[in-house]
Amino acid sequence: MGKVTRLPTRTEMPETKRPAHSVPADDLVAAGKRLRDTVPRSSLGVWKHRKERDDPLELLHASDAGRIPGLIPIRYGRMLQTPFTFYRGAASVQAADLAAGPSTGIRVQACGDCHLLNFGGFATPERNIVFDINDFDETLPAPWEWDVKRLVASFVLAARANGLSGSAGRDAAVTCACSYRERLRDVAAMSPLEA
Repeated sequence: MGKVTRLPTRTEMPETKRPAHSVPADDLVAAGKRLRDTVPRSSLGVWKHRKERDDPLELLHASDAGRIPGLIPIRYGRMLQTPFTFYRGAASVQAADLAAGPSTGIRVQACGDCHLLNFGGFATPERNIVFDINDFDETLPAPWEWDVKRLVASFVLAARANGLSGSAGRDAAVTCACSYRERLRDVAAMSPLEA
């Protein structure tokens, strides 16, 4: 992994002092480019197994607290079906892995379990159909990159689970990341109500 230098402070990122909707989109883009100088995108795509890594099974068992005991075996039975179904039920494992990696320092209220099956269509009061996240049971304050990483990885695993080639899964993940980037830039120019 490349060297990650000190992240800019809030005083060095004046855009963070104002509500995001009051910052011109071009200023947000410039701020993002400054962050990329300190945390390159290439550093966000590297994962290395740590010796002190938390045990994934212990993390899963810890997440059983508060669940209905009789449903826990059903949950694990569903997770055993494919790597993708395991992934769907193991958000805490990925969060623990990502916590040790680089981050831009931009924290959001993350979905926490952002994968392709946690999206769907909704009707608005204006009788429009919108597409958005439909599952927030794992939401947590986290670096914004975590949701993006979880989402694109879900396309690779879903492709494998459906018998598609590795290149098809990679293409789907790259398309997802590009679409996310393009849509985020569109939304940056909108007011909160428009978004």
